[in-house]
Amino acid sequence: MIVPARYASTRFPGKPLVEIDGKSMVQRVCEQAQQTNLVDKVIVATDSALISSHVRDVGFDAIMTSENHSSGTERCAEALGSLTEEFDIVINVQGDEPFIAPELIEEVIKGFDETTEIVTAVKKITNIEILLNPNVVKAVLSESNHALYFSRNAIPYNRDAVLKDWVNQRTYYKHIGIYGFRSKTLQRLVKLPVTSLESIEKLEQLRWIGHGFRIKAIVTEHESVGIDTPEDLMRVK
Repeated sequence: MIVPARYASTRFPGKPLVEIDGKSMVQRVCEQAQQTNLVDKVIVATDSALISSHVRDVGFDAIMTSENHSSGTERCAEALGSLTEEFDIVINVQGDEPFIAPELIEEVIKGFDETTEIVTAVKKITNIEILLNPNVVKAVLSESNHALYFSRNAIPYNRDAVLKDWVNQRTYYKHIGIYGFRSKTLQRLVKLPVTSLESIEKLEQLRWIGHGFRIKAIVTEHESVGIDTPEDLMRVK
């Protein structure tokens, strides 16, 4: 598993190092991953010597990566390319997910079969406010539970229902930001050109779909709470 952890976050600089009940955020992410026997190795990919040193001090591996990456996916790909060991599957868990459930990580890993290249997770939405929140990414799935589209908007549009009743009349899914990749697929994804849909929605997974890659979605009951701002941290505490 690779944990991308960038120091210079615009909304919350240095957030991987902030403490939550005596442990840093990035340490908690690594410890959550360590609780599953399906993860062979946990590596933090970072652009910060401070984060790298801290991660090693608390007993995990760290790899220094470029400051110029535009996404955690790119940072994971660089870290993967510098490893001497070979891994068939790479799990990408963001460094601001200190409470990610080990069971969720296991569900994503178990989602791979012989033909699967990318796996992510979704959770059923039961609250209309969450459905309408543009900061919550929604997913539409095929009958085989592959992602057809991701959007910040409420999709699909229910033409025959009153808006407040949408979540009671059909199933809507929230995207949970964890990814599993075949290693060779990950290296291909970061070389793809940006698509127009990605540019509009600001969702990199739309680039992969736009270039013909299939994303398998695991429907989970587990939540993942990301910490993007100091206000998020205060709510958690």
